[in-house]
Amino acid sequence: MNGPLTTENRLGAYLRDRRARLDPIALGFASARRRTPGLRREEVAQRAHISATWYTWLEQGRGGAPSADVLDRIARALMLTDVEREHLFLLGLGRAPEPRYRETLDVSPRLQRVLDALDPSPAMIKTLTWDVVAWNRAAAVVFGDYGAAAPEDRNILRRIFCHPRSRAANFDWEAVARFVVAAFRVDVARAGAGAEAAAAALVEELSRSSPDFAALWASNDVGDHHNGVKRLRHPLLGEVAFEYSAFAVDGRPDLGMIVYNPMQVETVERLGALIADAKR
Repeated sequence: MNGPLTTENRLGAYLRDRRARLDPIALGFASARRRTPGLRREEVAQRAHISATWYTWLEQGRGGAPSADVLDRIARALMLTDVEREHLFLLGLGRAPEPRYRETLDVSPRLQRVLDALDPSPAMIKTLTWDVVAWNRAAAVVFGDYGAAAPEDRNILRRIFCHPRSRAANFDWEAVARFVVAAFRVDVARAGAGAEAAAAALVEELSRSSPDFAALWASNDVGDHHNGVKRLRHPLLGEVAFEYSAFAVDGRPDLGMIVYNPMQVETVERLGALIADAKR
């Protein structure tokens, strides 16, 4: 009778299953007679640039926990999807891998439909470096038409520190700026080396163009931005307040969603009217 699965043999079973699904010929290996389908253990090890003995031990549940680097190499060798790679890390290390930073210019139609369904609550999708890549009509009304702006001008940090209108619109701009920089620092650190490299040019640019940003960045403060209240002076809505919440996007650790819920009923009504006018 089989005993309960352990973390080690669950990892081994998963590795064996994934390598059995790969075509040796398509990956450049000899088409000699094979007793089982897929790649041999030594072929996976060769593609992953690790010892064949070490890979064999992993499948057999020996040798202790692998490093994140080894699992990443194996994931590439086995051509795993992002979801499969995450599952591999959960089996091997008991945690998800660090997010992979990727430059994102748009989102899936399904995710856009989620944003649109949230009207009249402004909602947007941002990257790890705080570029806004998707938004709904309410967000365009409240924060400006991102679609009319150049991609580089859709960055939240550039807007806060380089656009005079943003300074005028935010109540207590200094507190907002301090909060945003502290939260941005945390996001970049959580995202790993890829996002840090992508953020470096932005940090350098903002440090040159904004003494306020340079001073705040030098302070090394960190903070969280999962929820809070945002107060704005809006040319059409007047003084408005929103409760905001930040959410992870499932399957896309490089993206985050922010939803702003109006705190006054009249704001909801006026936003609805402005959105209706924009549709005409």
